[in-house]
Amino acid sequence: MADKKGRSPLHHRLGMKMPTRDEMGKNRFLKPFAARVLRPDLWRFTRRSVPRGIALGLLAGFWVPVGQIFVAALLALPVRANVPIAAVTTFITNPLTYPFWVVVANKLGRIILRLDAMTVGAPLNNQVSSEFGRWLSWFLREAGVTAFGMVVLGIMFASIGYLAASLAWRLRQGNRRRRLLKIYALRQARSSAD
Repeated sequence: MADKKGRSPLHHRLGMKMPTRDEMGKNRFLKPFAARVLRPDLWRFTRRSVPRGIALGLLAGFWVPVGQIFVAALLALPVRANVPIAAVTTFITNPLTYPFWVVVANKLGRIILRLDAMTVGAPLNNQVSSEFGRWLSWFLREAGVTAFGMVVLGIMFASIGYLAASLAWRLRQGNRRRRLLKIYALRQARSSAD
């Protein structure tokens, strides 16, 4: 249960300095959406909301370059995903790892699209005479390949994250149920022995 400040045991266990739902409701940026974002069902850790939150957070992390947490939280509303999980999983593409993911997305996009092998005739660079035109054609070519790679990475990681979270939740619940059944059987054996 929550303490006097409304913090969950997870906050105490992890030593987090996260704001409570009440503190977030008073935030001037969240006030217009507070009634929807702070609904209790969006903050519970359930077997359906957690995988949805992970998938949405990973999708927003790869697809949205700026404001990922805000987008993930807003996307969590219509699909009833866990808002904190969606917000936290966007950190897969933080400022330190984003250059790595851009390079991976560019290489993945090139592999999937086979852009170099499919170029027929004179490339656009040879047909554009100005320096700005060459730079623009290079940028559009690279940005398109990288954007496509980011879309593919987002779909891949969201799918893997959803499946892994669902499987982990199922295994955890199965282990918990087996442990409880074992305890129940021991209690039954003790009571019948008495």
